[in-house]
Order: sequence, then C-alpha cells, then structure tokens
Amino acid sequence: MCSNVVYEWLRALQLPQYAESFVDNGYDDLEVCKQIGEPDLDAIGVALPPHRRRIRAAVRRLREQDASAAGLYFTLEPPPPPAQLYTSRLVEHYEAQARPRAAYPKLKLKIMVRDKLLRDGIDLSKPPYSNKVRAGCGEFVNSPSSNGY
Repeated sequence: MCSNVVYEWLRALQLPQYAESFVDNGYDDLEVCKQIGEPDLDAIGVALPPHRRRIRAAVRRLREQDASAAGLYFTLEPPPPPAQLYTSRLVEHYEAQARPRAAYPKLKLKIMVRDKLLRDGIDLSKPPYSNKVRAGCGEFVNSPSSNGY
C-alpha cells in the first residue's frame, strides 16, 4: 500500500501510476520528495520527459512553499518569568538558607587550608598538582623579553 500523501500529490500531478515506485524507493513523505533529483527520477522509473518536467516543477513548488512557510512556525510555550522576579526569588532563598558569613584572618585561613589538605591526603608539591616547567616554556618565562624590557 502506498503513502496517502504522496499518492494524492502524484494524483494532483496526474501521475498516480508512479505512486508505488515512489514508496518503494523511500519517497513516502513530501519532505523526502523535496529532495528528488534527476538520478532519483531514473531510479523511480520516470522515463518520459514531460512526466519528469512535471515532477521537477512540483518539487520546486514544494521547496518554495517550504521556504515561504519558514516564518510561520511558532511555539506555544509560556514566557519565562521576568529576570527580576527570578533573581529576587533566588536571593530570598539564599538569604533564608545561608549561615552568617565568618571573616577569618589571613594566617588562620592559611592554617585551615593546610590542615584540610593534610586531612584529605593532598600534597600540592607532587603531581598532578604541580608539574615541572618544560625547557621550552622555561626559556620563554626566563627570557629578557618577558620581563617587559
């Protein structure tokens, strides 16, 4: 059984005899039919030049209709909330959940970070946290031109 849409399209072109061949060759939708070219017409078995011209003209019209209808598509989604309301809700949520911030002296903060690294078994002097500078990069870093002179 051949595709109804393609059959109706070919029937409108007065070429319903090709409907079965179109479907057998994978042209079972008008979106696919928009891609038909000369080699496709050969594969489908459309040999008569007037029939080929009629199909090519119809394919051209399908493409033109597609191009003109491109601006007609739209979505029916609700608009996003205004940014001001969205951010104010986040701020309210954060402020309600947040603990008061603590200010630490620089030395205490360094000690806290060091202790945390020790507890977690992280040694920043070993890979993957530190890598030796390669000769190519080291030459560039130590070059006189990189000092701003």
